[in-house]
Amino acid sequence: MSNGLQGIHHVALICADYVRSRAFYVDVLGLAVIAEHHRAARDSWKLDLALPDGGQLELFSFPHPPPRPSRPEAQGLRHLAFRVEALEPFIAHLAQHGVACEPIRVDEYTGRRFTFFADPDDLPLELYETR
Repeated sequence: MSNGLQGIHHVALICADYVRSRAFYVDVLGLAVIAEHHRAARDSWKLDLALPDGGQLELFSFPHPPPRPSRPEAQGLRHLAFRVEALEPFIAHLAQHGVACEPIRVDEYTGRRFTFFADPDDLPLELYETR
C-alpha cells in the first residue's frame, strides 16, 4: 500500500534531568542535535536528535515527571532498540562512559545477538546486532 505506514519517524522520551539525559544521548550515544528549544510556558525542553537511519529521537523535560512504574514489563513502551553492526565495540564504548550492559544474549527466533543497558532514567535500551 503506497499510502500506508512507511516507518517510524520519531520516538519521544521524557527525562527527569534534562542536562544529564542530553549528555547521555549526545555525548555517549553520539546522536546529532537537529534542534533544541526551551518552552518557557511549560518549563520544558524539547531536543530533536538524529538517528543514523533518518529517524529521530525527541527528548523532553517536564517539571516533576512521574517515574516509570517498573522495568521492563510495565504497560507501554517496553524498550527502545538500536541497530549496531557489532556489539562488542559499542559495549566497550559504553563501558568507557560508565554504562554497564547486561550479558549478551541470542534471540531464539532470529539467531541475532543483543544486550540491554539503561539510560540515565533507567529506561531500558537495547543494542541489536545486524551483522
